[in-house]
Amino acid sequence: MHFGYFAGAACRALTARKDGPSLYDVCDPLLSKASGGDPHLAKFYRTALGNPALRPLLRRTGLVELRDEKRLRALCDALTCARDQAAPDWAAVGAPVATLLDTIELSHPRPGPAPAPAPGRAPGVAEIEKVIRACGAHLLRSFGKNGFIPTYAAFNLLGDPDLRGREFLMALTGLNSRGYKNSTLLFNLARVFIARSPVRDLINPPWKGIAEPMWEPVQIRHRSAYYDAFFTEALLSFVETGLASPGETTAARGAMTEMVEFCLTTSREEVRAQDGSTFNVVTALAPLPHPRFSRFFAQIKQDLGFGVYVPDCDTTACSVSAATQAGSDDPMLDQPLLDFYAGYQVRGGANEQLVTVPINDNIDYEGGVATWIDSLAGERPFGNDLDPTLNLDILEVSFRNLGRWKVLETPSRLDTVHRIISFQKRLAASGAFADPRSHIYYLPELYCAYFGRCYAAFLALPQAAKAAIDPDGAFDFIRSRVLAYVQTELMACEMNAFDAALALIALGHLGADVATFTPALHCIITSFGEGGRHGPFGAYEWNKMKTPTRILVGGPEVTSAFVLMGLALARRAMMGTRPR
Repeated sequence: MHFGYFAGAACRALTARKDGPSLYDVCDPLLSKASGGDPHLAKFYRTALGNPALRPLLRRTGLVELRDEKRLRALCDALTCARDQAAPDWAAVGAPVATLLDTIELSHPRPGPAPAPAPGRAPGVAEIEKVIRACGAHLLRSFGKNGFIPTYAAFNLLGDPDLRGREFLMALTGLNSRGYKNSTLLFNLARVFIARSPVRDLINPPWKGIAEPMWEPVQIRHRSAYYDAFFTEALLSFVETGLASPGETTAARGAMTEMVEFCLTTSREEVRAQDGSTFNVVTALAPLPHPRFSRFFAQIKQDLGFGVYVPDCDTTACSVSAATQAGSDDPMLDQPLLDFYAGYQVRGGANEQLVTVPINDNIDYEGGVATWIDSLAGERPFGNDLDPTLNLDILEVSFRNLGRWKVLETPSRLDTVHRIISFQKRLAASGAFADPRSHIYYLPELYCAYFGRCYAAFLALPQAAKAAIDPDGAFDFIRSRVLAYVQTELMACEMNAFDAALALIALGHLGADVATFTPALHCIITSFGEGGRHGPFGAYEWNKMKTPTRILVGGPEVTSAFVLMGLALARRAMMGTRPR
C-alpha cells in the first residue's frame, strides 16, 4: 500500500465531522482517572484506547445514536457496573455494546477479480530451487541472529467479521478471566467507533488475496513452542530437499535440536487429566523471559490483562509431532496423549459445557477436542473453545505415534481417533470447513494445508492400520472436498504469496495433478523479493485470535517457512520423487 493511501486516510480521519459523542466523551469521565472499583479496566482503557497515538484519530469519531440521552446513559451505566461491581452481570454489561456492534458492516475478503491467466508453463525447477534456498537461508540467518526464529503479533482494532453482537456476548460471558472480559468489552466498544468512521480505512487498508498482511510498525516479537515446532518441520523439509549446503545442514540440525528442547523442556508443564492422572503437556507461552518479549511489550502485555497463559492441546500436539519427526527420544513422547485428549473431547449430552465460548457454533462439536488445558492450579483464563484445525493436528501426531501409543491395540484410544475423524467428515460434508466462521484461530486455507499434512501422515501408515482407522473412507471423502475448494475457489481468484504456499501444501500432500500447481507457483515466484530487508516475502496472517479483538500472528520468517514447504512438495512432485 503506497504512502498516498495512508496520508489520505489519515487526513480524512483527522478532519471527520463529529456526529455524536466519541469514545472519549463516553469513557474519559468513567475511566481516565478512575480510583475505585476494578483497577484493571481503567488501566486497560488508558493503555490500549486512551493513549496519545490513538486519540487524535478517534477524537472526531462519534455515534449519532448516542445523542439519545437514554442510550448514552445505558452504555455509561454498563461501563460503570463493569468498573465497580465485584461480580457484574456480564450479559447485561455487554448488551448496549452488542446492540451497537450489530450496526457495523464487516466481511471477509472476497478476492477478485479473477487473476490474469497464468503462463502456460509453470516456473521451472531451477526457479523453484532458488526460492527454496533463499527461504531456508532466511530461517537459518534469523535463528543465528536472534537465537530463535521470531514470530510477531499485531492488533487489528477493527476486529473480526465473525464477532457480531451475539458472539461478543458469548465471549464476554464465557471467558474466565476478569482482565480478559475487560479487554473484550472495551475493544469491542472501540470497534464500533472505528468501523463507522474514516479511521476504518487507515486501520484496515485493503489487500490482495485472503491472508491479511501484517502492517508495520506495531508488531510484537515473541517466541512460543507452537512456532518452534512449526519451524522445526520447515527446516526438516529444507534438509530433506538436499538443497541445503553442508554448513546449512549442520546449522539446521543444531537449530532443530534447540527448538525441540524449547518445546519439550522449557515449555513443558505438568497438568492433571480428567481422570486425576498427571500428564506433561506444552504451554502456549513459557514464563518470562522465555517468550523473548521486549521489556516494553512485556509490561503492556501485563497491563492489558494477558498475564497468564495456560497449556493448550494444539501446541502440545504440534510439539510432540515435530519432536517425533526430528528423532527425539524424550520420554515425554511415550505418553499416550490420546488418553489425555479424550477428557477434552466433546460428547453429546455429557459435557457440552466444556466449550464455554462457542462463537463458531455453526458447526457440530461432537467428537472434537477443545483447545485450552486447565493448569495444575485450575486456571483457564480464556474459557474454552473448539477449533477444527487443532483437531487435525491431534490426528496427525497420533498417526506418527500409532505404534508407540498402542492406538490400534487400545479400544478407547482408537475410539477417540474415530470420533475426531467423524467430526472432520461432517465438517467436510456440510462445506463448513470453507466458512471462516467455523474456525477460531485459522483461515479455511490453512485448514486445507493442515489437512494435507494430516493426510500424508495417514497415507504413510501400513494398509491394515489405515483400514482400522478409517474403515468408511472418510479421508478420501474429505480429500475430494478440500481439493475441490483449493482448485476451484482459493486459486480461482487473486492470491498473495501466503495463500499460494497454503494451496501448494494442500495440493502436494493430497496428490493433485502437477498441472494444477501453476497458478500458485507463478504467484510465489513473481512475489519473490517483496519482503525487502525483512526477508524474501512479506508478513501475513498465519493464525489469529477473535477475542478480545482481531490479533494476527505471523511474520516474514513464517511466510518463508510456508513457502519453503509448499515449494519442496511441488518440486518433489515435478521431479517424480517419493518422500523419504
